Amino acid sequence: MTQMMTGGCQCRRIRYEARIASDEAYLCHCNYCRHATGGVSIAFTNVAQADVTWTGDPPDYFQSSPIAKRPFCSTCGTPLGFQFLDATNMDLTVGSFDDPGYFRPTSHFSIETMLPEWSDTSHLPGKRLDEHAPVADRWMKTLGKLPD
Repeated sequence: MTQMMTGGCQCRRIRYEARIASDEAYLCHCNYCRHATGGVSIAFTNVAQADVTWTGDPPDYFQSSPIAKRPFCSTCGTPLGFQFLDATNMDLTVGSFDDPGYFRPTSHFSIETMLPEWSDTSHLPGKRLDEHAPVADRWMKTLGKLPD
């Protein structure tokens, strides 16, 4: 079922509405995505460019290769997506949606450059933010509450 979803950058200067037809998303492991995000992979969902409306300021774009460009916020640095220069579809970063939990990973892309050590980290210990006093105290002193 198609639904409208919203998202945007961390500083909220750039916002979007997107018509989402599926909860499917994928992880890209290519070197370009790793360098563009600073992460070991990036989660994307594919949408028609015509189904995305930029409701805040329009995004800035970086042509990251001879065949593609990436929308981002030049104020806060949030990566917002990926699109081929000659395509009618684009990818939006799952993490930039207001409700990223809607999406589910269904595949990996560019597995030849995947970092296998990072593909399953479920066995590692975890800690909640509120259990880490130095960081929690900083938030409480500055904001009076922990972040959402």
